[in-house]
Amino acid sequence: MKRVLFVCLGNICRSPAAEGVFRALAAKEDVEVYIDSAGTGGWHEGHSPDQRMMAAAKRRGYDLSAQRARKVDLADFYEFDYLMAMDLSNHANLLSMAPPNRDCDIRLLLDFGTGPEREVPDPYYGGDGGFEHVLDLIEDAARGFLEHIRKDDAQ
Repeated sequence: MKRVLFVCLGNICRSPAAEGVFRALAAKEDVEVYIDSAGTGGWHEGHSPDQRMMAAAKRRGYDLSAQRARKVDLADFYEFDYLMAMDLSNHANLLSMAPPNRDCDIRLLLDFGTGPEREVPDPYYGGDGGFEHVLDLIEDAARGFLEHIRKDDAQ
């Protein structure tokens, strides 16, 4: 079983959304995968996801209410197969934190999307439309990433 960690800055908007979307998609497609999320910063540790993100996700059928923010730790680089960053800054932070003998693949989630964007924008300081856009990007990339995992498992 593959293990996936979705990572953003504070683990209250983008990575919890990615965790919820990917968990629902994997269950629907009957793909066994362990899924979690974390942030590169620990400002919100123990907090629920942002209320605006939870509301946007709920409108699409995703329940994020059980999630709690946490910070990436050293063990994550050994316990997960994939650390999926939401943006280039998160990606760079993960690479700088990663031990040289890590066991995981550190990637951008949108590398698996079909659109031109490379980064999932942080909706925290914007309006409600930003949360919807984030979910659109994540849903698209989640399908491509799930297919990648299927192919990886088949090898």
